[in-house]
Amino acid sequence: MTTIRQEDFIQSIADGFQYISYYHPQDYIRALAAAYEAEESPAAKDAMAQILVNSRMCAEDHRPICQDTGMAVVFLRVGMDVRWEAELGIQEMVDEGVRRAYAHPDNVLRASMVSPPIGERKNTGDNTPAVVHTELVPGDRVEVKLAAKGGGSENKAKFAILNPSDSLVDWVLKVVPTMGAGWCPPGMLGIGIGGSAEKAMLLAKEALMEHIDIHELKARGPASPIEELRLELFEKVNALGIGAQGLGGLTTVLDVKIKEYPTHAASLPIAVIPNCAATRHLDFTLDGSGPARLEPPRVEDWPDITWEAGPDARRVDLDRVTPEEIATWKPGDRILLSGKLLTGRDAAHKRIADMLARGESLPEGVDFTNRFIYYVGPVDPVRDEIVGPAGPTTATRMDKFTEQMLAETGLIGMVGKAERGPVAIEAIKKHQAIYLMAVGGAAYLVAKAIKGSRMIAFEDLGMEAIREFEIRDMPVVVAVDSRGESVHKTGPMEWRARIGKLPVET
Repeated sequence: MTTIRQEDFIQSIADGFQYISYYHPQDYIRALAAAYEAEESPAAKDAMAQILVNSRMCAEDHRPICQDTGMAVVFLRVGMDVRWEAELGIQEMVDEGVRRAYAHPDNVLRASMVSPPIGERKNTGDNTPAVVHTELVPGDRVEVKLAAKGGGSENKAKFAILNPSDSLVDWVLKVVPTMGAGWCPPGMLGIGIGGSAEKAMLLAKEALMEHIDIHELKARGPASPIEELRLELFEKVNALGIGAQGLGGLTTVLDVKIKEYPTHAASLPIAVIPNCAATRHLDFTLDGSGPARLEPPRVEDWPDITWEAGPDARRVDLDRVTPEEIATWKPGDRILLSGKLLTGRDAAHKRIADMLARGESLPEGVDFTNRFIYYVGPVDPVRDEIVGPAGPTTATRMDKFTEQMLAETGLIGMVGKAERGPVAIEAIKKHQAIYLMAVGGAAYLVAKAIKGSRMIAFEDLGMEAIREFEIRDMPVVVAVDSRGESVHKTGPMEWRARIGKLPVET
């Protein structure tokens, strides 16, 4: 009988979450590198280059791939012949491992879990509790699969119960464009088919733990209806032209994974969960001999790709920029930002909105007149860092605040991730403001442009507080110009037409 010791299990969980915070799975890197070489869209190719360079930098420096270091998700298959030498329950042991991982002094990870989910929503401070799924199986081993799932991709999960005669392909092709780019493509789609409502979602999440092998499948050919469905969806989802970061291009997904389960005769449950460019997962087995041994990849395994802004990039001084200047910018323009940049995301926007509604003045130092705001929740710095990884968060969550911010604070520009919705675009057009997009999945690379950081207001909000960054040559792209034209609409439409495998919707 195998004995699994409490300390070995806890340390393995801690080591695993540290490992995946800075090491992409190598199958993902190979697939992304191949997509980069094949990409014909300059904007998408540039985004993929940033993601690949960021990935190598994180592997070298052992710092997080993304500022959203994820919700801790753990799948356990516990052998029924295993004996535990432990005082804590499985959930408690996993949580202690997560706690250790996220507080590691050499690589502090961002705590994102809040409790309760409604009302106060106070950050738990250590990223616990984890989401744990446990299954008892024959054997004397403990198989562990763990993942750090970012909010931007998790928020795009879709579910439906179709009629048995309905087309799964048609449904997927209908819902994927509604996800926008907040899930940071190119990534993977995990699809669960069958079972019940909760089983389909669980299957989709577990499917994302599998390794990328779509090109091997294409080479040998499908051997089952599920493999045929994977290939069909892979081709047709990429034919949508969404592309890296939603900018339009050849590659939107690197693989489509499907898990199935028998279901009721009257039902066809289907769930889709995307995995982002910060794909982070790992599996290992404990056999009683000690903690898991995790072999690091070689830095040489990353492709020899460099990234530069290019000669056409416009340098902008945020301390002197005017509304007249931003009126000359066009969607797709590459810009390097320098100067002072305020930060703020969901919680800060809500607090500002409440203060303005009550007729209160904003805190000292919070002056948005002719200034830009960056939607970001950075990782805490370690060693000599000014700030930890600080990539953009999904901008659409701030859409409902945009009109008020532009109308009442003097704000003229915003920086975030992915597209803006109709309400925000209308406000941008009305106030002749601008929205710039930074690459999601390049958080460490972006942080290198931050040369100074100081707390301005709402320190109690932690990573959601308002800070002032001093930046130099931070790379962004004009996503919505002052006339309300969005690159996230024009880009995918153009590339869907170029690919020519699906009808172009107007």
